[in-house]
Amino acid sequence: MIFEEQLAKLTTKPRARAAPPSADSVLFEDTSSPAPAMHNQGYYTPGYNMGVPSNDMQGGAGQNNLFADPMANAAMMYGSSLANQGKDMVNKEISRFMSVNKLKYFFAVDTRYVLKKLMILMFPYTHQDWEVRYHRDTPLTPRQDVNAPDLYIPTMAFITYILLAGMALGIQKRFSPEVLGLCASTALVWIIIEVLVMLLSLYLLTVHSDLSTFDLIAYSGYKYVGMIFTVLCGLLFGSDGYFVALAWSSCALMFFIVRSLKMKILTSLSSDSMGTGSSAKPHLRLYITVATAVFQPIIIYWLTSHLVR
Repeated sequence: MIFEEQLAKLTTKPRARAAPPSADSVLFEDTSSPAPAMHNQGYYTPGYNMGVPSNDMQGGAGQNNLFADPMANAAMMYGSSLANQGKDMVNKEISRFMSVNKLKYFFAVDTRYVLKKLMILMFPYTHQDWEVRYHRDTPLTPRQDVNAPDLYIPTMAFITYILLAGMALGIQKRFSPEVLGLCASTALVWIIIEVLVMLLSLYLLTVHSDLSTFDLIAYSGYKYVGMIFTVLCGLLFGSDGYFVALAWSSCALMFFIVRSLKMKILTSLSSDSMGTGSSAKPHLRLYITVATAVFQPIIIYWLTSHLVR
């Protein structure tokens, strides 16, 4: 009985709570809270700041500090000056070979001019006034004068001719990048040869005219309009349509070249006739104009005959 009473006292006695661990018994230090600030010392206090990033981290005040930095401003000004110097050097080197302003003159066209010029190239017999107009010894731009030469139509016609040649070769199952490249390079070389021959002829005969290299390139490039018309007729109507279109475009182009160059080369006969030695053989200048016109159908046939079968 005595044993049972002692056992009952032990079971009914409240369990003592364990005492909180002392500071010496802590295994790991709690670092989740920021460390206390040290105001009395100038040392940096390490800690983890998980709050919202500051303005410097977001780039707000950092960019302002960047632009406010005198070294950064000096570097930007130096870079801008280098860029301007490089641009001036490039423009100067380009101006040695061609005038940019003069090149812009040949591309000053609009839709009205392009349509009228194409009609003159294909139907030149109805055009009456072929004189190029001037304003204070400066020729008017192509958009102001339909008789002024331009480089827009020759450039677009050249690109269209290359695309049309690729289509014609594809229809005939003969297309390849090499053949198309050869066609483009051949057409370009013929223009270069033609312009060089014209310049050499004018130089040897001492013909004083206002024909520039760009003028000659423009007049030589107008043949691509007739070449496009010839190839299209050949693809649509066969060989008969090709030769009919070739005859029409050749005659139209020859008439156009003679009437256009007449105001450039042949009019110099009257001005040079007052001189002593430059007009010794004036008929040679007429031969230059006629030879340039007659040479156009030969080139048209050479560059288009292999595209139509």
